[in-house]
Amino acid sequence: MVKPAFYPLLLATGLLSMVSFTTNLSPAYDDTSPILTPAQEEATFQLEPGLSIQLVAAEPLVQAPVVINFDADGRLWVVEMRGYMSTIDASKESKPSGRVSVLEDTNSDGQMDKATVYLDSLIMPRAMAFAPDGVLVAENGALWLTKDHNGDLKADTKTLIDKDYAGSALPEHAGNGLWRGLDNWYYNAKSRFRYRHTNGTWQRDSTEFRGQWGLSHDNQGRLHYNYNWSQLHADLVPPNYLSANRNHTPTTGIDHGLTVERQIYPIRSNPAVNRGYIPGTLDKNNRLLEFTAACSPLVYRGTALPAEFSNNVFVCEPAGNLVKRNVVTANGPVLAARDSHPGREFLASTDERFRPVHMATGPDGSLYVADMYRGIIQHAAYMTPYLKEQTLARNLTQPIDRGRIWRIVPKNWQAAPTQKLSRATTDELIQALNSPDGWHRDMAQHLLVARNNADARSALNALAQKGTNPFGRAQALWTLDGLKQNRPDVLLSLLTDAHPFVQTTALRLLEPFAQTDATVRAKLADELLKSVNTAPADVCLQMALSARVLDRPAAHALLEAIVSRPLLREPLMRDAVLSSLSNSEWAFLNRLWKAPRWQTTDPAREIFVEMLGTSVVRKGAAEELSALLTLLDNPAKPFGWREKALLSGLTVGSSATKTTAVRLAKAPRLLNRPNHPLTAAQTGALTNLYDWPGKTQRLPGTASAGQKANALSADDQKLFATGRQMYLSTCSGCHGTNGAGMARFAPPLINSDWVLGDGKRLALILLHGMEGPVNVAGKVYNAPDILPVMPAHSTLDDNAIAAILTYIRNEWGHNAGPVSRRLVGMTRVTSQGRVVPWTVKDLNEYMLQNGAESGK
Repeated sequence: MVKPAFYPLLLATGLLSMVSFTTNLSPAYDDTSPILTPAQEEATFQLEPGLSIQLVAAEPLVQAPVVINFDADGRLWVVEMRGYMSTIDASKESKPSGRVSVLEDTNSDGQMDKATVYLDSLIMPRAMAFAPDGVLVAENGALWLTKDHNGDLKADTKTLIDKDYAGSALPEHAGNGLWRGLDNWYYNAKSRFRYRHTNGTWQRDSTEFRGQWGLSHDNQGRLHYNYNWSQLHADLVPPNYLSANRNHTPTTGIDHGLTVERQIYPIRSNPAVNRGYIPGTLDKNNRLLEFTAACSPLVYRGTALPAEFSNNVFVCEPAGNLVKRNVVTANGPVLAARDSHPGREFLASTDERFRPVHMATGPDGSLYVADMYRGIIQHAAYMTPYLKEQTLARNLTQPIDRGRIWRIVPKNWQAAPTQKLSRATTDELIQALNSPDGWHRDMAQHLLVARNNADARSALNALAQKGTNPFGRAQALWTLDGLKQNRPDVLLSLLTDAHPFVQTTALRLLEPFAQTDATVRAKLADELLKSVNTAPADVCLQMALSARVLDRPAAHALLEAIVSRPLLREPLMRDAVLSSLSNSEWAFLNRLWKAPRWQTTDPAREIFVEMLGTSVVRKGAAEELSALLTLLDNPAKPFGWREKALLSGLTVGSSATKTTAVRLAKAPRLLNRPNHPLTAAQTGALTNLYDWPGKTQRLPGTASAGQKANALSADDQKLFATGRQMYLSTCSGCHGTNGAGMARFAPPLINSDWVLGDGKRLALILLHGMEGPVNVAGKVYNAPDILPVMPAHSTLDDNAIAAILTYIRNEWGHNAGPVSRRLVGMTRVTSQGRVVPWTVKDLNEYMLQNGAESGK
């Protein structure tokens, strides 16, 4: 067996123990990977039947395109990152070689024939967007506003907006996107910032962290993004709602994985990938098995492609030389996606240098793909010795000065004349808002807000109320919001609209009026309370999110109605309700405690009571903590399901609060309740939150006499607390809130060797899923007694998986210790390429082959 050149590195990092090299470094490849002309490259494409691909632009007109965007007149703006990996060690990256160019088709033949450099001498430019007062450009780590004052398509001024925009100097981990949402904010991937132009100034606001490279939104404005290892995520709720309650950490709604499908189907070998040395990354033909460089998801909202492509999400995979198509479906407010054609990609190439990195919809309704066309796609900071050796040996350092833009259209397609919207009248732009084409609606909204023409108000209100396209009607409302011309009477009238999206948009836009006007607030409460019991799930979701602007009695009445419906079974609904209960969780808990419907047990109610208790503890108000203990410590009442759930919430919340202990007159009776002995964690929580005469000081989780010590550190306790909430949202539906399993769903976790054994093996199960039969504590479980397959949870990030595993290994009397984020991350890397669930036999064999003492 040949020892590769990177053997010392693997030995030093510990990776070698997880990698078995059984082949030499000269596998058979499809070809020698020659550098092709655009015409030659076009011949390498395999495209979905019925479609054709056309060259729009190529070098020298464009080089190293990483972002493409069409302006109001159909000109194609291109961000050219020409300094990216121009050498194998990125030694010239800091040189000002990047630019933003504007491409034009002057003779209307479908190909760009003129390029104007709008902005030159840029250091690693990475994003651009059209703004109401210029063009936003991200480069050299900062965000700039540029302006062309004389109309020659060349920037005359460049003003700093935010010097800290990127957040990192590394291209793979720096902010990007500048995606204008329906709400007139500009959102970013790999970032916690969003930006908006208001009253002539730019403001920056914090928002949830999203994705890695590229953003898009669907017709309802839901943001879509991804990570290099997980191809498609989305926000199921509008930004910044679920993070409104500091006492609650949501586990759903934001960064929702739409699909666990990771498999890709290249049509050529892909040896030049960063982890190609890890068994399972490449198949026997050296083709990449799963996503490793997923980027730039685009929700297709155009009209040129056939109807079945509408609202599909396309994802670039430059490492596999392909683009995947996902079909998205909705179950109420929850989205899911599936591969449109398993076994065959939407677009793939036999050219190793085909590097799709960005996509856009054009004003003609067709799909455009930016092809960076180069050998090296991995940045030097993360290039393994294996990949460097591959790159040099196969001459993939060249070319560095190419780039192509491709257009995908139906066969025999003819472009219709496109109107130059920059010259359109206000009435024409309002008509464009009613277009079936998403690009036209977005551009019309942008231009109307940029013109700041108050005279558009009447026509926009008419469109919002009577338009034929519900998405255009909603965008008319957001246009009015950008112009600060919305009227509460119109918005109130739309709360009973026939289309749920128009209802939820009106509800969101009513919030600022309700916050400042008691009359509007009262009318809004009346309307919502009248319809809450029959409203569809997506409308109820927005009601839960918006309840925070109502007076507390009305808000709590509305939220009680929502949580008393079966909708509470959805984790997203529970998170939404809690987001509107900031600092009033205790009052709402007491309301439910007395409600007739909340006297009988139900798994969803149990979870919600626990979440309420956790939030009360995290708030840390002494009077509420005293009252909470009184509710639990009542010998006159049986210790039922509500008390058990509330005690669990107290225990979880105690590890995430630093509140001063509440002074009691004597020790809580809970500590010595014979029928319900406390666990070590519960005892520790009480000693952490309360103080009493003669108390023996103990940290959370410290064992009392006769109890087994909990092995978790303070940081691990926080991970445990997070894991509990994520378990309730993600796992309890099959394994039960108490880990005892559920008939016809899943086996128990309590005292399971699969849970208490090797942490890496457990991580593998969560990452890739598992199919039966499976032996747990001496009993064999198999379908139909349980579901045939436990699904993969690979869309969860490493910290989320580590939290869940830490929780189940240390709950229910377990004491198996924590699972670290690093272990999960390393396990994810070394098992890359696994695209089917484990069987017991496969998993045990894998563990034995990779250095475990036994399969278990």
